[in-house]
Amino acid sequence: MSLKGIIRKIFSPVVFWNFFALILATVLVLVGLWYWMAYYTRHGQSVEVPNVKDMLLNDAEYALGHVELEAVVIDSSYNRNLPAGTVLDQLPQSGNRVKAGREIYLTINSRQAPTLAVPDIADNCSIREAEAKLKSLGFKLGPVEYVPGDKDWVLGVKCNGRTVNVGERIPSDMPLVLVVGNSDVSGDFDGDGWEDDESWEEGEVVTDADAMTGDE
Repeated sequence: MSLKGIIRKIFSPVVFWNFFALILATVLVLVGLWYWMAYYTRHGQSVEVPNVKDMLLNDAEYALGHVELEAVVIDSSYNRNLPAGTVLDQLPQSGNRVKAGREIYLTINSRQAPTLAVPDIADNCSIREAEAKLKSLGFKLGPVEYVPGDKDWVLGVKCNGRTVNVGERIPSDMPLVLVVGNSDVSGDFDGDGWEDDESWEEGEVVTDADAMTGDE
């Protein structure tokens, strides 16, 4: 085939319209893709994050949904002064502008206090060491219970009137009572109480207040 014939075939109406249709289809696909990306990413659209702290979870979900945001609970904490399900924190914080459809991460108030494992302090440390260790772990402490034993030595741990063991899990809002010796005379502490001793009157227990009065 001559060069003239090749050129004539290339610029024939069939080839020309096929080439034009290919270019048009490519343009349409690119334009459609651009509009889809703009819609998917909500280009140029943003909403202000409302303040949902101290709201109940249902109310917070409604407030966020009203501005096209999605509430997602990612953590919980415990505050005994607030109802269960109250929003304690949010991320992003209120006032920030984000794209519609963004997830807002919430921390809510749990129904029960978290539990903590009782450490090995009974007959293992002094009252000062025990109090420091328990407070650092997040325990609350009640009045100390004094009984015959080595002075200021922790002989046992109680919660809600009963002796607790090492590793036992206790709600963090339940105060622990340290059973502490207050003299050099020791009886036998068996975990539930004291066995009789010649220098110990049965049933005698001294609290913090009693110990302070006695010192005076």
